[in-house]
Amino acid sequence: MVRRRRRASDPRPSSLRLSRPDAVVSLNWSSRAKRFTLSVGRADGRARLTLPDRARLDEAEDFLKRQAGWLEAAMARSPAPQPLKAGGALPYRGAQVVLTPEAGPRRAPRVEAGRLLVRGGAEGAPAKALAFLKTEARAALVSAAERHAATLGRRPTRVTLRDTRSRWGSCASSGALSFSWRLIMAPPEVLDYVAAHEAAHLVEMNHSAAFWALVERLDPDWRERRGWLRRHGATLQRVRFV
Repeated sequence: MVRRRRRASDPRPSSLRLSRPDAVVSLNWSSRAKRFTLSVGRADGRARLTLPDRARLDEAEDFLKRQAGWLEAAMARSPAPQPLKAGGALPYRGAQVVLTPEAGPRRAPRVEAGRLLVRGGAEGAPAKALAFLKTEARAALVSAAERHAATLGRRPTRVTLRDTRSRWGSCASSGALSFSWRLIMAPPEVLDYVAAHEAAHLVEMNHSAAFWALVERLDPDWRERRGWLRRHGATLQRVRFV
């Protein structure tokens, strides 16, 4: 059985609900796609189907039925989300801190002695931890991006933060930079590498030898930082703030 979910501005569905496996598959209609491509995100375990713009929906449904066995196995291998609760640990600047609610006078969230202290009860602690991480991420990423851009004689038009899944940062042709706020959970030097990487795109909008030479200039140890993200990035993506 397949259930369809439509987007308000598009008559085509944005997702399909499968009964086997029990999953929602996001649909990405693409003018560039020439065939059906099914994938499961390593970080979030979400199933996605990319299909040509001219493909019929019944063709997509038949494809998913034929791939049900593969999809079920791939989703079983994907990492499970890790909901954060009061008393639980979460990564912050490369270390583990324990989310700890506290009573008493109103104080801003802060990290002390391996604990992330937030005012109030346990129920609201994860949301307060999320707000704290986003605030810290913005300060760190804006500072790093502007510093690296200035080294190259450039300046970003703006810096935005999102909860991206497929990439840690991006650079638009307008000079706008975007980053995942989850980078604040990584070691500071890893966050700094991603900022340097995107700042280099302000000069070279590609991944040419000239681009990597700029990255090398900004961060000579960029290979080690990129390697850390490849090994541990999925751990940062698993944390859910509920």
